Amino acid sequence: MTTAPVADQLRLLDVQALDTRLQQLEHQRKTLPGHARVAEVAVQLADVDRALVESKTAVGDLRRELAKAEGDVEQVRTRAARDQARLDSGAASVKDVQALSAELEALARRTAALEEIELDVMVRLEAHESALAEVTTAHEAMLEAQREAAAQLAEGLAQIDAEVETVRAERATRAAGIDAGLVTLYEKLRGQLGGLAVARLRGRTCEGCRLELNPGDVAQITAAAPEQVVRCEECGRILVRAAAQ
Repeated sequence: MTTAPVADQLRLLDVQALDTRLQQLEHQRKTLPGHARVAEVAVQLADVDRALVESKTAVGDLRRELAKAEGDVEQVRTRAARDQARLDSGAASVKDVQALSAELEALARRTAALEEIELDVMVRLEAHESALAEVTTAHEAMLEAQREAAAQLAEGLAQIDAEVETVRAERATRAAGIDAGLVTLYEKLRGQLGGLAVARLRGRTCEGCRLELNPGDVAQITAAAPEQVVRCEECGRILVRAAAQ
């Protein structure tokens, strides 16, 4: 049966308290609200990213469409100007004058139609550029929100990590020199019992499982030598008796 100095059994309670605190800190680290906020912002940013790409694509397509419409209008205007210049020169024959006049009328109608197309594209482009400006602003705001969320999470994690380092250092100090056999049993039970391997016995109650031991078990525990490491009959944890405290 395992034995260990009474002082070591008492110190093991301190080690357990520090190990429990480390477990709590690890849980806090994983469940910081900042994790959820970072994930939420990431989803929102992905949506805005897609909207931004779509808006930029639409604006780019419309700018190319407008450039083509402007080119078409300019081409017809250039031809009309050339025909008008020939007509104004007075050098054209009567037949050519008639042909030039007819073509100028056709070019005027063509110019009007192309200008309608050009105006329609300009209106649509203006609307899409306005939408792009709004999406760009939203994107910049989401990037800022992402930076803020990441910074807040990093700050929270840093605070927890700093406490972890402090607790680990204190644990190392508390655990130094404790009976090796007792430590081995403690670590084994921690792995089996969810991290809580040692608890106080107060009266008939094990503070590990919160159950009352039967009178016979309590009598055996009470009768055991102070150096004897006793276990809870209900949960199997190491019990530190009141007499050892």
